Amino acid sequence: MSRAPATYAVAVAGLGKRGMHHAEAFADNPRFRLVGLCNPGSQRLDAARQKFPDAYASTEVADMLARTRPDVFAFCTPPHIRLPLVRAGVEAGVKLIAYEKPMATSTNEALEISRLLREAGVQSVVSHQHRYGEHYRKVKEIIAGGAIGRVQTVYGHATGWMMHMMTHLIEYVRWYNDYAEAEWVAGQAAGREKFADVHASPDYIAAVIQFANGVRGVIECGAGAPDVPEVEYWWRKCRIGAQGTEGFAEVLTGGGWRAVTRDSQGVISGPGNMEYGHDMPPYVQDIAAWLDDPARIHPCHGESALKGFEIMMAACRSAVRRGKVTLPLGPGEPELAALGNALP
Repeated sequence: MSRAPATYAVAVAGLGKRGMHHAEAFADNPRFRLVGLCNPGSQRLDAARQKFPDAYASTEVADMLARTRPDVFAFCTPPHIRLPLVRAGVEAGVKLIAYEKPMATSTNEALEISRLLREAGVQSVVSHQHRYGEHYRKVKEIIAGGAIGRVQTVYGHATGWMMHMMTHLIEYVRWYNDYAEAEWVAGQAAGREKFADVHASPDYIAAVIQFANGVRGVIECGAGAPDVPEVEYWWRKCRIGAQGTEGFAEVLTGGGWRAVTRDSQGVISGPGNMEYGHDMPPYVQDIAAWLDDPARIHPCHGESALKGFEIMMAACRSAVRRGKVTLPLGPGEPELAALGNALP
């Protein structure tokens, strides 16, 4: 008789909209038991407790982790609250930490997070879950099948600002380019207004990326990045794709996919929209699969997120230094502070 698959205990910290998306997705999956909830403010915590009455609720992360001893610790907090929660999860002995992008606010912090996780043998997943959209997958299928010929350029742009959107764009262009290593980045930035936001960023940033396979990447984020007039809401105004020797294929986060291929005889297109209710269930299911089998690495694993984060931070360093920056990055002056000081 075959043994029933394991179930994994999950605790979630940060119960805003994204935190509740995670809590709901875990609670709806029979491979997981939602055992813990944490939020520093009582209003959100009380609302989550009413929805998940069987989970232990606390305003303190250390208390929740000590009382619930979860296998998985998921947290959805502002970008500046990363390292302390990763450290808390490692010290609590969790098997996997799942958390929101971007993975850090500086290269120094990202490297320390990676070191902590690696030395403790803790798996990590970062929320680049848009890749589960059928329109994102269709574009990958077209590119991977060779229908646009040899890929020459991968690109992504969004009117949303850097710390909200840029690692999403980088992760998906890396996916469309078969995760080739980035060799160097040249960046430019402008504007200081968004440094006051909780997702502190320049108003606009651009990055040119040279990949080891010869493909060039171009990323733009923020005010001044190309608009996507086909899409209404700013969070969905992302265009990501690849140009090849015989055509192109691209996804609009809130507007489906489109392509011209060697055989299409014109533009072909299809539907698709970023929906958390669609994208979160497979994202969570792949966490269970990775916990079951270490060989089934999650598509959004932390080491991939680190490589994408390095590209973003290299663009910031390049804008400060006014020259190309080679990868991988080592420790240095925190990039956001340096860029904020350098911009007029």
